[in-house]
Amino acid sequence: MLPWTAFGLALSLRLALARSGAARGPPASAPGGDLMFLLDSSASVSHYEFSRVREFVGQLVAPLPLDTGALRASLVHVGSRPYTEFSFGQHSSGKAAQDAVLASAQRMGDTHTGLALAYVKEQLFAEAAGARPGVPKVLVWVTDGGSSDPVGPPMQELKDLGVTVFIVSTGRGNFLELSAVASAPAEKHLHFVDVDDLHIILQELRGSILDAMRPQQLHATEITSSSFRLAWPPLLTADAGYYVLELVPSAQPVAARRQQLPGDATDWTWAGLNPDTDYDAALVPESNVHLLRPQHLRVHTRPAEVGPRVGVPESGADPAPTQPAAFPAPAEAGPERIIISHARPRSLRVSWAPALGAAAALAYHVQFGPLEGGAAQRVEVPAGRNCTTLQGLAPGTAYLVTVTAAFRSGRESALSAKACTPDGPRQRPRPVPRAPRPHAGGREP
Repeated sequence: MLPWTAFGLALSLRLALARSGAARGPPASAPGGDLMFLLDSSASVSHYEFSRVREFVGQLVAPLPLDTGALRASLVHVGSRPYTEFSFGQHSSGKAAQDAVLASAQRMGDTHTGLALAYVKEQLFAEAAGARPGVPKVLVWVTDGGSSDPVGPPMQELKDLGVTVFIVSTGRGNFLELSAVASAPAEKHLHFVDVDDLHIILQELRGSILDAMRPQQLHATEITSSSFRLAWPPLLTADAGYYVLELVPSAQPVAARRQQLPGDATDWTWAGLNPDTDYDAALVPESNVHLLRPQHLRVHTRPAEVGPRVGVPESGADPAPTQPAAFPAPAEAGPERIIISHARPRSLRVSWAPALGAAAALAYHVQFGPLEGGAAQRVEVPAGRNCTTLQGLAPGTAYLVTVTAAFRSGRESALSAKACTPDGPRQRPRPVPRAPRPHAGGREP
């Protein structure tokens, strides 16, 4: 009886472990996808700053589990024209990618970041260029904060493709504008740090990148005005069940759509959608082996582009009569650069150069506060002045200074820079005056 009892206990234990594994589902997938480093290599970056940033990116990529079939990395330089240092799949190990980063040379030229972002979208992240559909895509943009062309629109197009955007700014640039173009939440995807302190964020940023390359839930990519792609990690297998996808316009629940997919599917594209509309998507895994909960997601399609192109009449329409061109109004641009001078332990001078040809500002606001956290202060500067002295600062402290130009239209344009106060000299204790010694006899003169 004893051998049969032991056999029964062993069989019960194996069944319990099998049920436990089925409840947990398949193990978490390893990180995979396409990781792009966009490096400011223009003349606005000093050779010293570029060398420190290059070292930082090399340390960031070295421990990553790069593989030509799973996690791939690429490096593009920002300059007058974008330049690809190495493309996806060229290096199959983090060490090889690190060596390529450290061997890269600064390209110099203007800071055309918007042009580089458009290049990345069309040449590297597009499926027509060999990008893999349905895999996570991450962009890490390391910049000194400035750009000679607009960054917002091309960055939004990348985010609409499902690209997760991390930004590392080395102390200059508009904090609010960089927060807007980074992926949400900004406190996780935007790092404002001095070029000599990049090592502080190394492990945190690497961990965030790996998390973004290991999606654990339903997410939307390639969002347009009439379609978007849903992607999810492999939750089932072909012989372990199937998926049911549901799509419901938030304002029209009766217009629901449903699609059944095999268990080895990891993506599906919904087409024929309405522009500028909220859709509620659901992924329902159906399996007799794994117990998995449905996943839900709300996706908003992009607005439609309306109206004919400028200068091109619609088919069959007479061209509009030529009108005399109006003289364009001056652009409302903020400061082009910020200059920090006369730095003292408790004060420093801030000067700025207004953009050439820009409309005159009504006033300037200078806001400053410690980079490591603390209360921010604000100084008002009247129109016609382009400098002010900040008082009451702490010695040996790094500050973020933002100069904002306010215009008659109500619009504001800002630029930020980092400023450091030097350490103050140690104050020697003041000597305590001695009382006069009395004359003999105990009487004072």
